[in-house]
Order: sequence, then structure tokens, then C-alpha cells
Amino acid sequence: MKKRILSGMRPTGPLHLGNYHGALANWVRLQDEYDCFYFVADWHALTSDYEKPDAVPGYINDILLDWLSVGLDPEKSTLFIQSRVKEHAELFLILSMITPVPWLERNPTYKDQIDQLSNKDLSTFGFLGYPVLQAADIIMYKPWGVPVGVDQAPHVEITREIARRFNYFYGPVFPEPEIVLTQTPKLLGTDRRKMSKSYGNAIFLSDSAETVASKAATMVTDPQRMRKSDPGNPDVCNVYDFHKLYSPPELTEEMNRRCRTADVGCVECKKLMAKHLNAFLDPIRERRRYYEERPERVREIITAGTD
Repeated sequence: MKKRILSGMRPTGPLHLGNYHGALANWVRLQDEYDCFYFVADWHALTSDYEKPDAVPGYINDILLDWLSVGLDPEKSTLFIQSRVKEHAELFLILSMITPVPWLERNPTYKDQIDQLSNKDLSTFGFLGYPVLQAADIIMYKPWGVPVGVDQAPHVEITREIARRFNYFYGPVFPEPEIVLTQTPKLLGTDRRKMSKSYGNAIFLSDSAETVASKAATMVTDPQRMRKSDPGNPDVCNVYDFHKLYSPPELTEEMNRRCRTADVGCVECKKLMAKHLNAFLDPIRERRRYYEERPERVREIITAGTD
């Protein structure tokens, strides 16, 4: 028997390269080694976007197309939508009865999110209690582990504490899931901030080749390099970080050398990077077209996963 792992994503819009390298690439690798459950966390989307739920169904479709296009295989992984499995809500209710409020208030992302999303009223029970819903999402499948980045590890730790408390009261029902730390490469948005839909600096998995080339042309490079004749420093250049991920090693080394000797300009460097980034995205676009032309197949996959 393979060990089981579980993870999910909120449907808040199309997925970008940061989502791919932060989670999806690892999900694709894991499905060959583990019994994988991956779910669209549509109820979680309402914790911050409760005023505009009409957009969520479209986002669900976007995220499913992105998942299938990057190579998640319904023959290897169970793909499903959270709200279609009502037991998530039932277990959330039960766990909420035993979870101390201070555990939720000390959640490291709680105050951070309130500060970052100051344009929204997040003083709701749902937002405070989302770690309890997340705990229900996880432990009801009794997974061995949950793959997360270092910044998300505290979320799983709260889940472990809630499971431990439940077991203390009622007996050994839920195994405490392991925190499966995953390494993610450095990848910032086109403006060198964290890649995010809300910042408008993201390159999406669904972007056309022309859109990718256009976004690449606007990317921030070495801020100290004012003109082509000035030597650059690839170590502080976002475009070079993209080269290291998508360009052949020999070209990456060549760009490093030519930038430092002012033998290549930023415009040419960006065009070469965009060319190889598009080559990476082409198979993803092809699989996406396949599923876009077969919406009934996507519905079949989700119905089977939900069942």
C-alpha cells in the first residue's frame, strides 16, 4: 500500500509560475510514489472573498484545467472539489467545538493576512476559524503527510494539534499527519516582488506565447545597470533567475558571462529567456487545449474523484 498524501488549493483565479514551482510540480512528482488526494478548496475561497462568490465556479474550472495541463493524472491521483463532499463541513463543525480560540489567534498568517488585505473586512468567524476547516480537510482522509513549503508548515502543525486534542478526548481516531517539506526555487514576479495575481506581476500557466513575451519585456533587471554598455550583475537580476529555470545550462552560463562584460543587453537577454520559457509552457498549453475542447471529460474526472 502506498502512503497517502493530501493537499489543496483555493480557487481565486488562474494559476501562475509561482504556483507551479511552489506546489504543482511537486504534486506531479508525488503522484508516482504516493496515494494522492488533491482538492479544490472552494469553501476556503469564501473566507476572504465571501462578498463575490459568483466568480468561484469559473475559478474552479480554471484551476482544474491548470492541474490537468501540468500533468496531474486522474488515473494516479484523486481530484475533487471540497464543497461536493459535505463531510468536510460536518467534521469542521465537530472540530470547532474542541479547538481553543487562542490557537487560532496565534496562527502566524492570521494577522499578516488581515494587514495585507486591509481593503477587506476579515473580522469574521470563518476567517478566524479557517485552520479548523483546513484540519477537517486533512484528517478526514487520514493521510500520512501533507506536502507544504516552509512558510505553510505552521498550518499543518495546528492540524496536528487539533487531531491530538480530538484523540485525547475520544480515542485514537485520526493519525497526526506528517509535515512533508518541499523545496521551491526562487521565483519572483516581473517586478521582483512575490509573484501574485493581486500584484499584477504574474506569468500565468494559461498565458499565450505573445503574452509571455510581452510580460518578459517588462521584467525588472539589475537596477544598477542603466545602459547596455554598463556591466551587469546577474545575481540580482530576475531575468537571470528565470534563465536558470528554463534555459539550457550552456545558455544560462553564457548570459551570466556576457551580462557581466556588457556583451549583451537586457532586451536581447529577455527575448532569449522568453523563448525558452515558452518552450517549457508549450506542452502545458497543448494539454490545456485538449481539455478545453472536452469539458465533458473534465466533469467526468471531477465526478469520479468526488465519488
